[in-house]
Amino acid sequence: MNWCLKPFNELSLDELYDILKARVDVFVTEQACAYSELDNKDRHPEVKHFWCHDQTGKLMAYVRILPPGLSYPQASIGRVLVVEDARGKGLAQELMQKAVEHAQTLWPEAGIQIGAQLYLNKFYSGLGFENASEEYLEDGIPHVDMILGQHRVNHSG
Repeated sequence: MNWCLKPFNELSLDELYDILKARVDVFVTEQACAYSELDNKDRHPEVKHFWCHDQTGKLMAYVRILPPGLSYPQASIGRVLVVEDARGKGLAQELMQKAVEHAQTLWPEAGIQIGAQLYLNKFYSGLGFENASEEYLEDGIPHVDMILGQHRVNHSG
């Protein structure tokens, strides 16, 4: 696997297309969830797009790493995905571990908060995230806020 970390303004057109296609394929089509995938956070100058691709150049996994204050007071990792034919091989864990490392390097004092789909609670708990809110619905899907470490936050909807 080849790993890439870039801000929006350094993405090639093909990289941007592959990222957006994977996000729509997973979050809109596969999860049957009609929502606005493009939220203008991608272009923020501090946001990092982090992904890996195989030897043929096919995108296999992706996350978006956001600075503190953009989605939460802490840094955040979102749009976490592994394409369907790459699942079940431990790639999600490696992706998240590397994303956490990048976020901690970029913003060492900020902490990390995520809005996790509830069915992935055990996965994120295994990476050191702890529940930090009650369950809530986002785009019709049960979620829970989680934070790396031992801080509690209130979900503001």
